[in-house]
Amino acid sequence: MRTALTAIADELKRLKATGVKSVAVSDESVAVLRKMLAARAPKTGERKPETGKIEPAPTPRPQVLAPAPGKSLEKTPASSAAKLPAPPVVVLPVGDKAARLAWLSDHVLNHPVCTANIRPGKKAVMGVGSLDAKIMFVGEAPGAEEEIQGEPFVGPAGQLLTKMIGAMGLKRSEVYIGNIMNWRPQIPTPAGAEQIGNRPPSTEEMMFCLPFLRAQIEIVNPAVLVALGSTAAQGLLGADSFKTLGEIRGRWKLFAEKPVMVTYHPSYILRNASNRSKRMVWEDLLKVMERLDMPVSDKQRGYFLDK
Repeated sequence: MRTALTAIADELKRLKATGVKSVAVSDESVAVLRKMLAARAPKTGERKPETGKIEPAPTPRPQVLAPAPGKSLEKTPASSAAKLPAPPVVVLPVGDKAARLAWLSDHVLNHPVCTANIRPGKKAVMGVGSLDAKIMFVGEAPGAEEEIQGEPFVGPAGQLLTKMIGAMGLKRSEVYIGNIMNWRPQIPTPAGAEQIGNRPPSTEEMMFCLPFLRAQIEIVNPAVLVALGSTAAQGLLGADSFKTLGEIRGRWKLFAEKPVMVTYHPSYILRNASNRSKRMVWEDLLKVMERLDMPVSDKQRGYFLDK
């Protein structure tokens, strides 16, 4: 139970770091949370083992945002990964890179499964950047800002990624940035309300969208892939390929015959804005630069080292 509560707290901290101020929770989840909190709270008059003192009556439970009375939870079309059809087979047409990507973008953005999983007024998201990029960054899925603009990594984490790319001596337009998923994974939301918060895509969802990412890799033909975060790494390398990201972070792997550098997602730095966390990610990017024979100055080598 402690592990579950810790996981919930960590996720709420992550959401807060990205600017989320409230979270919609289903009635069922509220009931489970209350049950867990009640189980943890000492009963009135019960002796606390550590001190032997009599514990006072528990304080009132914290309030959890739930749907307003009378509002039912909105059904999310095709949001269950088990209901997704088999992954599509993508056969790119003959042509130059621009023509092939234009065909692929039209195919993905108008794919019936993609459109069925997008809330009204939102957009599916394709990768963006240079079609001659040597580096392709791969994230997990669009968030709130991304599904509005139809572009990956445009929120706080995306702004940080742009700075990371700049520290490498590159412009955002000189790399290619994509996601494992092409739509924002839905969570139950009160009818008529905006979705608050994100959830990681399921394995089935990632497997469905993976052919679209493979097609982008075929078109761009980058020299190196950079997997940003655990979910992206699982999508590329397999859900059972590692237990914790720390096991494979900073190590070269392989996907679609391309070397993959695994590192933390920019949101990790937003949650842990220390020189140590920044340096870990930067060391991974230095390995990418060295593999591509990019110039690395003494100043760059010294970024985020504790003074």
